[in-house]
Amino acid sequence: MKHQTDHHLEAIWKGAMILTVAGILVKVLSAAYRVPFQNIVGDVGFYIYQQVYPFYGIAIILSTYGFPVVISKLIAEHPEVNKTEAAKKIGTISFVFLLFLGGLLFLVLYFGADAMAGMMGDSELTQLIGIVAFSFLLMPFLSVGRGMFQGRGEMTPTAVSQVSEQLIRVCTILVLSYYLVKHGHSLYEVGSGAMVGSVGGGLAAVAVLFFFYHRHQATVKHQKNPPVFFSTGSIVRALVLQGFTICISSLLLVLFQMVDSFSVYAYLVENGSSPDEAKLLKGIYDRGQPLIQLGTVVATAFSLSLVPYITRAKTHGSLSEMKDKMMISIRVSIAIGAAASVGLAWLIWPVNTMLFSNGNGSGVLLVLGFSILFCSIALTASAILQGLGHAYLPAFYVLAGVLVKILLNVAFIPGSQTMGAALSTLLASGVVASGLLLEIKRKTGITIMEKAYIYPLLVSIALMSATLAVFLEGSLALVGSNRLLASAQSLIGVMLGGIVFLFVLIKNNYFTKTELSFLPLGKKLGKLIK
Repeated sequence: MKHQTDHHLEAIWKGAMILTVAGILVKVLSAAYRVPFQNIVGDVGFYIYQQVYPFYGIAIILSTYGFPVVISKLIAEHPEVNKTEAAKKIGTISFVFLLFLGGLLFLVLYFGADAMAGMMGDSELTQLIGIVAFSFLLMPFLSVGRGMFQGRGEMTPTAVSQVSEQLIRVCTILVLSYYLVKHGHSLYEVGSGAMVGSVGGGLAAVAVLFFFYHRHQATVKHQKNPPVFFSTGSIVRALVLQGFTICISSLLLVLFQMVDSFSVYAYLVENGSSPDEAKLLKGIYDRGQPLIQLGTVVATAFSLSLVPYITRAKTHGSLSEMKDKMMISIRVSIAIGAAASVGLAWLIWPVNTMLFSNGNGSGVLLVLGFSILFCSIALTASAILQGLGHAYLPAFYVLAGVLVKILLNVAFIPGSQTMGAALSTLLASGVVASGLLLEIKRKTGITIMEKAYIYPLLVSIALMSATLAVFLEGSLALVGSNRLLASAQSLIGVMLGGIVFLFVLIKNNYFTKTELSFLPLGKKLGKLIK
């Protein structure tokens, strides 16, 4: 029996790892394509796309992280003897409910597109919002398909559907945008094309899940299973309460972007900017999104790789191991988040020029870049609290952060334009991160950062900063505003800063050899410790 339990836990752990790797790949794709896209459509084209993107972001997170997780949990709770029957019932009820919810969201967006665009201050966005509404019609197919497979312990269909969705979407967006720009279409038509690409990615994911479903059906032996009894209400309740709490904690960055969509452009125009100037300013400000996303992915890729260990330790009832892993994952997110924020601040001019063809708005992007630290901590802390069974806490703090962001946008944008929006993102993400860390301390009693760890972290950041300052001073005159040379300067700077930071951090015992062994590439880095 023990061997069977261990085997089951091992399968769960492997499945979690498959989903973690797929999640990282999807996030990297989701951030990286924005760079060539901005290069194709320019800052105003990028503004148009980013205004409507948050609606799509919500649809994606509902059908990737929210509802599938709840459906899979409901199925997994049933004993093996009637799991097939339970999965059928849970799947059917979930599908009907999500079809209703997705249809409702589609109708609100599709027929309210004009009003939404009006609230954003740009009526030409109506068509884009109407197109993105179709993403919500795919939600029941994606959520139930992924949830059913995950509930049976099969993570591959979910992972393949997520990656293929992003790949098809990214390729369609880039190819269509290039074609439309080349043939002289307006930037709003190009934006509509990009939204069509996003819906196309969702359709590809549905096709992948259907393929796996048919393959699965061919191998199922039809036998009489004992009936299962549960109320429809209990499933709908779980989907609404648990589904939305899990979603909201994954929506931190998207909800902040949503607040900006409804306020930045409108406030700029209200406070004296011409519509064309406001679009350009918002487009330049939006360059920060892929930078924050990529920085956060790098920081959380390492820390979130420990979450399956935390869940496994909790299942085994090993309290000390669980606390150890939690401390390491938080320390990793703080270290890499701080290094990414400070490193980007030093290199912001060449990085901005390398990625987006000029250094416009570098000061605003520098401030936005510091939110990488807080977003990394917030996402890691959210995952830990969810693993401990407190999913409502991250949701509460994310919503509190959104409220802070709304109030600060109102206060800061009229006087400071996009710099005000960048500051409000930084402060709001700081509120979320601090609140979640305090909750982890309250729930587990662990000390987040002991004094012994603060010293090596500060020394590593100081030495990395000194190295980058000297490197920039030496290379600045040579580079000027040449994009190719700025690219070389950025890449060398990133490698130089990263190597110095990691070397000093590890040499000063920020991690022990054992702690490093749990992290990707950790065993190799452990050789630096005496």
